[in-house]
This record gives sequence, structure tokens and C-alpha cells, in this order.
Amino acid sequence: MNLSSCQTLKERERIILFTRYPETGKVKTRLIPALGPEGSCALHRQLTELAVKQLQTLTARRPVSIEVCFEGGDEIMMQAWLGADLLYSPQGQGDLGFRMAQAFQRAFHAGYKAVVLIGSDCPTRGASILQQAFEGLKNHDLVLGPALDGGYYLIGLQKPDALFDDIPWGGEEVFKRTLDKAKALGLNVFLLESLRDIDRPEDLEFWESLEPLNYLSQPDLSIIIPTLNEALDLPLTLARIPQDPSIEVLVVDGGSLDGTLESAASWGAKVISSSRGRARQMNTGAGEAKGQTLLFLHADTLLPEGFKNHIDQVLFRKENVAGAFPLTFEPLLPGLKYIEKLANWRARALQLPYGDQALFLRANLFRALGGFKDIPIMEDVELIGRLKREGRIGIAQAAVITSSRRWKDQGVWRTTLRNQVALGAFRAGISLDRLARWYHKGSQKAPGKMAEER
Repeated sequence: MNLSSCQTLKERERIILFTRYPETGKVKTRLIPALGPEGSCALHRQLTELAVKQLQTLTARRPVSIEVCFEGGDEIMMQAWLGADLLYSPQGQGDLGFRMAQAFQRAFHAGYKAVVLIGSDCPTRGASILQQAFEGLKNHDLVLGPALDGGYYLIGLQKPDALFDDIPWGGEEVFKRTLDKAKALGLNVFLLESLRDIDRPEDLEFWESLEPLNYLSQPDLSIIIPTLNEALDLPLTLARIPQDPSIEVLVVDGGSLDGTLESAASWGAKVISSSRGRARQMNTGAGEAKGQTLLFLHADTLLPEGFKNHIDQVLFRKENVAGAFPLTFEPLLPGLKYIEKLANWRARALQLPYGDQALFLRANLFRALGGFKDIPIMEDVELIGRLKREGRIGIAQAAVITSSRRWKDQGVWRTTLRNQVALGAFRAGISLDRLARWYHKGSQKAPGKMAEER
């Protein structure tokens, strides 16, 4: 591989980030006893995204090439997560030392004269330390950043060296053994300050102490849940959402009297009071949301594991302006399997998902379109119609689970018929106030409950 044609003579420095695609249960496994699989995965995402921010800050100071070497997932999934403006390479096979050696060899073969490799575990390794590493390589063969746990958070080289053989990776002697090898090889070593990795449960207190200084305390995904007397379903829905600083949850309540507000507050959601009406409530939540992406979620709908990754993958594709999830019901009543198939065919083939499929889109597009139209019914159908004029509605791979309790209470086929009649009346231009009165009366729901989707 040759130097890129757009690379200037000064761009002879490369920094390599070693990380892994965030798959629940496969990252930060030593933290699972303390955080659980979802929490550990969320922390891994945060640390990697912070590392990328640090690298991008460095590139504003000096012309450094960035390569992300990853395990798990594929290049498209990595681009959807971290952006398409980075170079991505799979780490390949072998132990950690072999994979790092291969990454260095590849960079030197490409013509880079100074190469620095980092992991994603050290949150306080900012752009200034990365700059020091490259400055150190001007007069030294090797730069090491010692980690307090006995490893190192950074290694930089001017040329390939046999530093990665016979090292007990993951142990407490990684730094010492590497330093011993360097001395035996006669390498001139430059040491950076010692910093702390976030690898073990005892490191979590240190990580939490950094949160006020951490850009990740600002969410990038806002989940907006409109509620009205949803105390039965809401706790289960919230339990599927990880406690992640990059995710904010806004419960927008229309006057519940059954403990809904207490459930939301005890979980840690931001509770907002609003005048009643699903469209109005969701618009109110979107108005206070801080995330770049909005996800509108019904209180009786459970998100799938790794839902944030699925959102990234859908919205990464340029043709998709919004997205939703396939639909499943639980428990699966007789007849509902056919409803599932019809709903998922309609969503994929006709790009017509409904609100119970957890619609998501970029906040700036939602606001540019004026949000949901303030109508008493069919607000999701109306918004989807406008979104389709902007581009495609993508459908994620994993499905949400919607409670079938209300279908059981009202009858599967009776509910289906009523929903289809309502949809036909909406498309025929029947008065929405009149349609809403008929629909809500026919649903036989308890007073104050929000009507279920079509």
C-alpha cells in the first residue's frame, strides 16, 4: 500500500486505535459483574467514542493519519458507529501482540515514519499526551505510556521491533516485560506519565469522577416516551434501556393517576408534564431533548438488545432519513403471528412502519419538518408520509416486543378490523376529531389510557 495521493509530505505520522465493535457480553467482560452486560457494553462505547474525539482533536494540531483496527462487526458497522471519515482495518487473527505487530508493520509499509498505537481504555489520555508521544518519537526509538494496572495505554515506534513476542497479555507485567525487551534490544525509550485504564470494577469510581469533564455526559440519543396511566408496562420498558450517559430518557406524561410518574422518576428518567395527546406529548419531549437522534417509544414496547447499534446502522445509510424496528408481540396470541408478518411486510416493502415500531430519526430533520402534526389520531402515519418525501424509511434487523395485553382484552380480529377501518377513514379524509371519537370509543379502554397503534 502506498501513501495516499492526498497525503502531504508532512503526513508521515499514523495513530492506530485498537478497539472492538460494541456487542453486548463481548466487551469489558471483567466489568460485567459490576455493570451487567448492557452496562459494560455502554461503557465500552463511551470510552471508544471519547478516544476518537481525542484523536480528532489531535488532527487539528498536526497532520496525523488515523486508523481504527477493530474486532467484531465489519467495516460498515464500524463506520455507522464512529463515522465514515476514518480508515478501518480488521485486527485479524492471533494474540494481541501479533495483531499489534501486524498493525505496525502495515503502517510502516505504507510509508509512515512514526506510528503510535493506543487502546480505548484510558479516558485521561488527551490530545496533549498524544502530541507528546509523537514529539518523543523524534529523538527516541520507543515511546511508552505506562498504565497503573501494569500494562501500557500507548506504544509508539519509529520502526518495527520484536517487542510483542512472549508477553503475558492482560497481566500485570506487560509494561515491565516490554521495557526489559526494549533495553535488551538497545532501544532508546521515552516514557510518558502513568495513567489509569478503566478495566476493573475498582476503576469505576475513578471513571465516575471524570463525568463532569466528559463530553459524553451530553447524550447523543434521546428516547421519548409519551405516557398516560402506564404504571403496569413502563417499568419493564425502562428496564430494557441501559443507564448510559449517551442516552437520555424523557417520559412525557399527560396526567397519569396510577404511579406512572413515580416509576419513571425512580428509574432516573426525566419526567415532563404535558397537555394530553400523543402527538403533543412527543413534540414536547422532542423540544427538550438534547440528543442528535430521537427515538419515539411506546410505554408498552421493549427495545431489543443493542438497539443503539441498530439505529446507527440504519441512519448511517445515506438513503435512509428515518427508521423503525420490526414488530413482535408477547405473549403471542392466536392470530397475532399473521399481524406481525403483515406489519413487518408493510414496513419493509411499503416503508410504512407505525408508532409501535419505535420510530427514530435525526433531531434536526424532525425539527425541520415541524415535528408531529398536532392531531388527535394517526400522527405517526401522517409523519411517515412526510418523511417518505425526504428519503427512505429503513428497518432495523432486530425487533421490538410490544405487549399483546390490549389485543387480548379487545380481541385480535376485532382490533385489527377497527384499526384498518380507521386507517382507511384517515386516508379518505374523514374528520380526525370524528375519527378519534369513534376509534377511542371502540377501543373500550380505561379512561385516560392512550389508544394502541394500528
